[in-house]
Amino acid sequence: MARAYLDHASSSPLRPAAFEAMLPYLRGHPGDPGRLHAEGRETRIAVEVAREQVATLFGARPREVVFTATGTESVNTAIWGAVERARSGSDRHHVVTTAVEHSAVLDAVARSGFETTVVGVDGRGRFAAPEVLAAVRDDTALVSVQLANHEVGTMQTAVAEIVAGARDRGAVVHVDACAASGHVPVDFAALGADLCSVDGPSWGAPKGAAALLVRRGLRFPPFVVGGAQERARRGGLEDVPALVGFGAAAAELSDGATLVGEATRARSLTDALAAAALAEPGVTRFGDPTDRLPHLVCVGIDGVEAEPVLLGLDQRGVAVHSGSSCSSELLEPSPVLAAMGVDAERSLRASVGWSSTDDDVDRFATAFPEVVTRLRALRGG
Repeated sequence: MARAYLDHASSSPLRPAAFEAMLPYLRGHPGDPGRLHAEGRETRIAVEVAREQVATLFGARPREVVFTATGTESVNTAIWGAVERARSGSDRHHVVTTAVEHSAVLDAVARSGFETTVVGVDGRGRFAAPEVLAAVRDDTALVSVQLANHEVGTMQTAVAEIVAGARDRGAVVHVDACAASGHVPVDFAALGADLCSVDGPSWGAPKGAAALLVRRGLRFPPFVVGGAQERARRGGLEDVPALVGFGAAAAELSDGATLVGEATRARSLTDALAAAALAEPGVTRFGDPTDRLPHLVCVGIDGVEAEPVLLGLDQRGVAVHSGSSCSSELLEPSPVLAAMGVDAERSLRASVGWSSTDDDVDRFATAFPEVVTRLRALRGG
């Protein structure tokens, strides 16, 4: 029997359109896009077409798209660039962020050495615009906030107000939209941010493909040095097949109807996943159940640790995620849930994607109560 893969928020199967677009560049087309010979010009055209496709999906100009290998690199590029820009050219040495940001944001901010104000959140993982803006000072160089939470799915409805208010105060604003990209509309121009991180693997683009959107006219030092690629904003030979696949996947969603249709389908599936989990006593849903990313659901389970539940589901052919997002193989307590004031030790995140089916949900609905009941019985014994 086929397994039920319910960890799309980490990485989703490659879309057929992306796969087909990549094949010619895996089999041939060896040219370096930075070279002037015919082979180089051919791959340069492919990279620039992909740039236009990604820009269209995310409401940006092609020249505002800086390709990176991962969303984590995109975030690091944004924060490093903003901090170094301030360090060398101003007396602004303060950063504002929130307690529910991805570890890439929090670790990059911590490494900067700048004084940092971390704004708290409510019980659904949502930060408030007045609190974030109250933390912005005359010496604030950077404000970095997420568009949606990567673990509990809560949409951050205050982002537009924060972007406008922080930029009025002279701070550079970075929005981490990696969790939201490909699942809900992300419009860089309408958002008004200086920097925006997006990536592709969670919605069917290839691993190794992401981007930083940089507002036209903003200059900052590159994070990856050693070459003049990406208009001197990111050194290194481009991964042409991955970028071509990224572009093809973006083009598939750019008509709007596909993105909306997939989001509607994902919400239906995650509603069913949540209902199946909440039918078991002692299970609590985390995050906003309504104003949320459509493709993921996060629950807490009383009486058992997360790791044995995850492993029990895996043995029954169901793949889910637990612990802090991107925390490696160590199932560490989630700092997001800790910031929300809920149990950070017993969370389970199930997420769907473009290829998910009703059978995946049915398999989870059958396996979840069996695993939880068995583990609670063993613990009680």
